[in-house]
Amino acid sequence: MNKTAIVTGSGSGVGRAVALKLAQHGWRVAIIGRRAEALDETKKQAGPPGQQFLLCPCDIGKPQEVEKMATRVLAEFREVEVLVNAAGTNAPRRALEVLSLDDFHRMIETNLNGAYYCVHAFLPQMRARKSGTIVNIVSDAGKQASPKAGPAYVMSKFGLTGLTQSINAEERANGVRACAIFPGDIDTPLLEKRPNPPTHEARARMLQAADVAECAWLAINLPSRAIVEEILVRPC
Repeated sequence: MNKTAIVTGSGSGVGRAVALKLAQHGWRVAIIGRRAEALDETKKQAGPPGQQFLLCPCDIGKPQEVEKMATRVLAEFREVEVLVNAAGTNAPRRALEVLSLDDFHRMIETNLNGAYYCVHAFLPQMRARKSGTIVNIVSDAGKQASPKAGPAYVMSKFGLTGLTQSINAEERANGVRACAIFPGDIDTPLLEKRPNPPTHEARARMLQAADVAECAWLAINLPSRAIVEEILVRPC
């Protein structure tokens, strides 16, 4: 396996945990996020394996930025074996009654469109090589709507579920597979965007970002003949 990967949302949370996991196992990883300082922090947390990282500040909700980022990554790596779409956002005012159009569009652009732009950028070289794994970090909100998540987040995550299924329906014959991971509550900085952020005690009972990274690691390392299409993981 060509041990090169790209991970979006690498500046915090699950994206950071996946990037760290890959680097610890000798992968070269392009880490993607909007804030360069957050990517720098990810690199610092990796220690010496952080030398495996290619830092690529990019707003994945903007297709022109994704195109430039992909050109840089492929020039450096030549090939990308794994794409992990882990970037995601929400808004405190998320209920239908108060959701603004700006927040709605921002969630769709980041959570769904950004993932599609990255798939569009990196899938052709996977298809040509007949090898590649795409892992989409969804949410259990991508299976069942809830007021806790809000409609824009739910819509974006249902769309990401559909993208994963479409990749497997169309590309498995080309050696490309996709896995959708559906975590329940995770203790990440995204919780600060809730209308009422959970307490420290509540966070301690949640999944940790590293738990979800282990799920991604499983999907990536299965023999190429096998696809884990969905992983639903929740706190005990």
